[in-house]
Amino acid sequence: MARLRDPDGGCPWDLAQDFASIAPYTIEEAYEVADAIDRGDLDDLRDELGDLLLQVVFHARMAEEAGAFAFGDVVAAICDKMVRRHPHVFGGAAAEDAGAATRGWEAIKREERRARGEADASALAGISRGLPEWQRAAKLQQRAARVGFDWPSPAPVIAKLREELGEVEAEFDAVAAAPGDAAAQARLEAELGDVLFVAANLARHAGVDVGRALRGANHKFERRFRAMEAMAAAEGAPLEARSLPEQEALWARVKQAEDGTC
Repeated sequence: MARLRDPDGGCPWDLAQDFASIAPYTIEEAYEVADAIDRGDLDDLRDELGDLLLQVVFHARMAEEAGAFAFGDVVAAICDKMVRRHPHVFGGAAAEDAGAATRGWEAIKREERRARGEADASALAGISRGLPEWQRAAKLQQRAARVGFDWPSPAPVIAKLREELGEVEAEFDAVAAAPGDAAAQARLEAELGDVLFVAANLARHAGVDVGRALRGANHKFERRFRAMEAMAAAEGAPLEARSLPEQEALWARVKQAEDGTC
């Protein structure tokens, strides 16, 4: 990376980058790691982990050029953090199960924030605003649950989801009645946000990772849509040339071909 970033003979693209321009690639590579794990492809996982490591090296090299820190400092910092936050492994503390270890981890994080002079004492403190919003929703809900602010079971969450869907339906009607009403559109957006937030909470109650579940749904839709396209082309009429009922019939056939899964 030092060679790539060398003004004398380095790569023009690499030299043109900064932290902000590289950040989207870092996020993308993390998702590609998750995708390889979902697919159970360990060869691809090896390659994707290398791509993700390159992102760390890239950021560290730019920081070193700025005189801030180097790659070795990144490694040392995470090693120190792991030792500090695992006193039940590296110290004299005890943790009888994973839940106790997690509570200890969070307590140490709160103490670290206090030591840095952070005044935010909320149970929600420290949740990054840079997270994907679905992930941030799940973390907010998880933190609130730790202090008892949570539904006792999935049933009331499902009831709340039905309630929010009813409110969305009402706002769709309001927008249809007044298409140019910015306030009505804003209310619809807010209600859709509530639906997504409650859906994330339902996934948490189910012990399901929201991102993984959505990736699975995306993969399923893509697989079935591509199968529809292939089926339509094989029958001599492309998908775009067919009516919606004809397309839905193809979708049903694809689903049936997948042994009735939904």
